[in-house]
Amino acid sequence: MTLIEQVLFIGRGVIVTLKYTLSALAVGLSVGMGLAILRRQILFRWLVDSVVSLIRGTPLLLQLSFFYFAVPGFLGIRLDIWHAGLIAFGLNSAAYVTEIFRSGIQSVAKGQFEAAKSLQIPTLLLWKDIIIPQVLRNIFPALVNEIISLIKETAIISMFGELDIMRRAQVVAASQFNYFEALCLAAVYYYSLIFIIERVTNKIEKTWYAKY
Repeated sequence: MTLIEQVLFIGRGVIVTLKYTLSALAVGLSVGMGLAILRRQILFRWLVDSVVSLIRGTPLLLQLSFFYFAVPGFLGIRLDIWHAGLIAFGLNSAAYVTEIFRSGIQSVAKGQFEAAKSLQIPTLLLWKDIIIPQVLRNIFPALVNEIISLIKETAIISMFGELDIMRRAQVVAASQFNYFEALCLAAVYYYSLIFIIERVTNKIEKTWYAKY
């Protein structure tokens, strides 16, 4: 396999890496935002805190193994690696996003909640039009860090045979009996993805903050 063939072969793993990253991010943002809002209710606070603590306190590899190996035997539901990975990465991301949103919500002045209550603004409109836009602006850098972490963490999926960047690099290395070139190419792809994301998000952040 020539160097060009190695580059192209490993490069096809970018699609798989991005598929897991973007899907997990979508789950993490939606679930994390919901849990952060739900946590404001005293009745559910202990439950949300317990779930977040459990997920953050256990390794991602264990969580992925649990959904791929343990759940089928316990519930009799067979999950393929895609669905197991989506659930594991999504819930893991949600736990961290919950804490990010929690800190973002706390950064909003309490007077805004009180004013909305006195003006009888519906709860849905309060969150959608007033609170969430402010929170997103405040936590944007932290969310970018979560995206970057997700890209790197998805490399774990290679241990289950999914042909992402890391797994394809391992295949090339094994076939060529040379790990140096293959792993360097994988590093270049990962760094390039993160470099692009950093540049794009920096542009967005500058444009966003310039309006305020």
